[in-house]
Amino acid sequence: MPHLAYQRAALVFTLFDANDNGVLDAEDFDLMTERVLAVADDSSQADRQALSDSISNYWEVMAKTLDVNGDGLVTPTEFRGFVLNPDLFGATAAVFADALAKLGDPDGDGLIERPRFLALMTAIGFEKPNIEALFNAFGPDASDRITVEVWAQGIRDYYSPEKVGIAGDRLVANPV
Repeated sequence: MPHLAYQRAALVFTLFDANDNGVLDAEDFDLMTERVLAVADDSSQADRQALSDSISNYWEVMAKTLDVNGDGLVTPTEFRGFVLNPDLFGATAAVFADALAKLGDPDGDGLIERPRFLALMTAIGFEKPNIEALFNAFGPDASDRITVEVWAQGIRDYYSPEKVGIAGDRLVANPV
């Protein structure tokens, strides 16, 4: 498994640990949902609900699969094993990818403008230079927009440990 896949997983863990207590719990996913939806207040209620449901499902799948002792917590080690296993996590990541990318397109034209992309990714917790690098790697058009599908596929690729040299690697602060 490529080293960058572990770095991607470690970064996502820190972003999901929204309450910064070193483990993942239900509160983290509620906080993440609030932050992202605050940026997407102009999106349709259906799209906002889809994002909320996808983040809630993230937690439910992890808690069911990883929280063997039933304490309501997922450690970094447990998380890494989960997100790097496409059999366990692929479908969950795909639903989240589609929901998040759709929030980037409140007018429904299939395109995501850079400011909206930056706002959503900042709400998740990624660093601005890395977000900019990612957006550029997606190949924006002359009007500085990317497609919803390009972003959704980029998210799915991020959670695919066998993929190397993907656009999402730009989110890792110091890729090796």
